[in-house]
Amino acid sequence: MMRKAVLTATVGAAALAFGVAACSSSSSPSSSSSGSSNNAGAKPKVGIILPETATSARWEGADRPALKAECDKKNLECDIQNAQGSDQQEKTIADTMLKTEHVQVLILCSIDPTTGQAVTSEAKSLGVKVIDYDRLVTGSSPDYYISFDNVAVGKAQGTALAAAVQSMAIKSPDVAILDGAPTDNNATLFNQGYMSVIQPLIDAKTWKKSAEQAIANWDNTTAGTTFTSMYNADHNINVVMVANDGMANAVIADLKNLGINGKVAVSGQDATAGGLQHILDGDQSFTIYKPASQEAVPAVDLAAELAAGTTPTETFANVTDPTNQQAIKSLLATPITITKANIDQPIKENYTPYKDVCTAAYVAKCTAAGITAQ
Repeated sequence: MMRKAVLTATVGAAALAFGVAACSSSSSPSSSSSGSSNNAGAKPKVGIILPETATSARWEGADRPALKAECDKKNLECDIQNAQGSDQQEKTIADTMLKTEHVQVLILCSIDPTTGQAVTSEAKSLGVKVIDYDRLVTGSSPDYYISFDNVAVGKAQGTALAAAVQSMAIKSPDVAILDGAPTDNNATLFNQGYMSVIQPLIDAKTWKKSAEQAIANWDNTTAGTTFTSMYNADHNINVVMVANDGMANAVIADLKNLGINGKVAVSGQDATAGGLQHILDGDQSFTIYKPASQEAVPAVDLAAELAAGTTPTETFANVTDPTNQQAIKSLLATPITITKANIDQPIKENYTPYKDVCTAAYVAKCTAAGITAQ
């Protein structure tokens, strides 16, 4: 059950915790998925647009099945599509959902603010309610926003990275920082969170900041080449604050080439199979687990209420849009830090499939870590 509380805060302070609930981990190779076709004409219609598949496995592997399961539970006709990183495809999908399918509610995880603003504007012109999913489309004035407390995500990253530096007995920490996409409001919030931990260490000269760079589109390849340039300029880098598992994977590949993997503290986020494998190897210090059901369930439940024309029963936080200073009704869940000590949690809760983590090369390490087949 979701714990409700009244909160009025900026994005940097708001938090509303949901209880942990497992979500399906099966993924679909298709770019679209809808609910049961039985009596489809009688069901409320909801459009759901996910952003891409290139930088994180979560969208298709975790969010899609969690969203579909809740759509089926709520007897909604949900069209779930993925824009595959293309702003034009996002607009095309939205146009079809709004003008051809006549959805009553649009759940949107947009690629960037410009695209999201255009889609939201079109939806509003047609009287369709918009729920921003995971990412707030700044400046678009959505009706609602469902996400994690993304400043808390970043703070958890910074806290876990500082703990890893201590446990690894790294002397003279020299940190390189790889932020997420500058167009993604979540990346800005993550940065606020982890820098609230890291910057005081830098100011106190306990840590040295070597370099920092935002990575356009969260592109993993760019993250790898950027880190290579950073390391070439400073061979003393021994800590890497990297915003998610996909980019961390590129950094770790470079560290392996240098022969220093396992000696450098590396952060992550999203509890991907690759991220968990790197933790088992000792090459990644931690990841951040954000159960998809904690976004998918409240988003779909809210969509069902809106489609039925009923007043939402949730108690919302007010998150301030940094672009237009508008208060957005929001529900924010609390992230979970995953280290080797609790590495089995996202697997037990069917977020990251056992078969994807505990492949033949990792069966022994999984067993040693207490991970069992589900």
